[in-house]
Amino acid sequence: MDILMYLKAFVVGGLLCVIGEVLVVKTKLTPARILVIYILTGVVLSAAGLYGPLADFAGAGATVPLTGFGHALSKGVIMAVQELGFLGAFTGGLTATAGGISAAVFFGTLVALCFKPKAKG
Repeated sequence: MDILMYLKAFVVGGLLCVIGEVLVVKTKLTPARILVIYILTGVVLSAAGLYGPLADFAGAGATVPLTGFGHALSKGVIMAVQELGFLGAFTGGLTATAGGISAAVFFGTLVALCFKPKAKG
């Protein structure tokens, strides 16, 4: 494996996280709103044709953060609309991201079963 690939993923993913942290600390935006902003940013950058090259350049550094989820949603919708027409606008995003969503639900449940959750006090 090429060390440069890891460095690019680390730098791009780290910059996305730094932007999120600055938004949390310096604004009155709630974390939920910041998450939505990240997803919408990924969708908009994908629609503009800018996120695909970033994902190709940075690999997991661009596809793992929430902007990558927005990118995957938009790619799925575009492909489904090309194949199914108007109905694809409703099914494409979920079809494209079903694996990641399923994994998150499965592993979240697994962790919840392995550890005793405590309420924040």
